[in-house]
Amino acid sequence: MNKALGFTMFAAFLAACSEGTGPGGAQISLSFSTQSPGAVSASPGMSLSSVAGAPITDGQNELLVTKAEIVLREIELKRVETVDCDSAVDEDACEEFETGPMLLNPPLDGQTEVAVTIPIDPGSYDELEFEIHKVSGDDSEDATFVGTHPQMADLSIRMEGTFNGASFTYETDLDVEQEFDLPEPIVIDENTVTTNVTVRMDIGAWFRDGSGTLVNPALGNKGGAFESLVKENIKQNIEAFEDRDGDGDDQDEG
Repeated sequence: MNKALGFTMFAAFLAACSEGTGPGGAQISLSFSTQSPGAVSASPGMSLSSVAGAPITDGQNELLVTKAEIVLREIELKRVETVDCDSAVDEDACEEFETGPMLLNPPLDGQTEVAVTIPIDPGSYDELEFEIHKVSGDDSEDATFVGTHPQMADLSIRMEGTFNGASFTYETDLDVEQEFDLPEPIVIDENTVTTNVTVRMDIGAWFRDGSGTLVNPALGNKGGAFESLVKENIKQNIEAFEDRDGDGDDQDEG
């Protein structure tokens, strides 16, 4: 069965893709994964992330995420010499993957899936930026987005699953810009044909306290006991890196 990420692609992005590849024909893909970092080892009886749909456990509690919806906006890859994509005078200072709201359904089975592929100009790139975006009816693009995805009104992330066998829905209005320094700059030159950047969202760490114990995602909702904890965990447990073979593992890049 073909797996697909659910994305809302807007006309500006489609028009850009129709222009073909950039100079030299180089292309770059943006992929997403929810697996935990390969360098992290679990304690006996503990599963850090969902693999092929298996539950996440801490030895006592069991969390199974069956659906995840995340809204991203202003996804950009920054050139080494650029201070800030938002304030850059040079319109070519950053490569845009997507500008308007985009609904991401990241894979929950340990796989890595390509979301967007764009042509890219030669240069060195050292940072990926995007917004985890609370959808608001005050913005015209957001209003159009909500018309297609009404469940995301006033939200940025929505998740469903079970915690110790009981169903939960987790919703948050987290609205934050995320900037990720790449471990090594991505160099695009005349010899580059294609490469890939993977954004790894470690969902296995989003719903854990400081001791590693799983918390009920339902208590991370607005006003819940773990609202601040989960929001901070989300911000701290996302990373980006060049992943040329697209396997979601940054340990085998050389």
